[in-house]
Amino acid sequence: MIVTTTATLQDRKVHQYLGLVTGESILGANIFRDMFAGIRDIVGGRSAAYEKVLRDARRIAVDEMVAEAHKLGANAVIGVDVDYETVGGGTMLMVSVSGTAVQVD
Repeated sequence: MIVTTTATLQDRKVHQYLGLVTGESILGANIFRDMFAGIRDIVGGRSAAYEKVLRDARRIAVDEMVAEAHKLGANAVIGVDVDYETVGGGTMLMVSVSGTAVQVD
């Protein structure tokens, strides 16, 4: 399945628009990771724990969106938008993705 943030695909023609597809993922951040991330932020380092949570949440949301597109008979999702939010007073991370399921040649 082709997944792209662009509205078109180079050298490919959209034959049919199948509709909006979405995926969501909400993951909790472990209190120990939060504590260590805070310490790393103080010394100016990167927070590998948060980076991993972000990657995992994004992957889950995209996989869910692709599965929805596949059910519609799509072979591509175009115009994909990825949004990040914190929920639950900042204790959870939500990633939502949306795009247009299409059939391309």
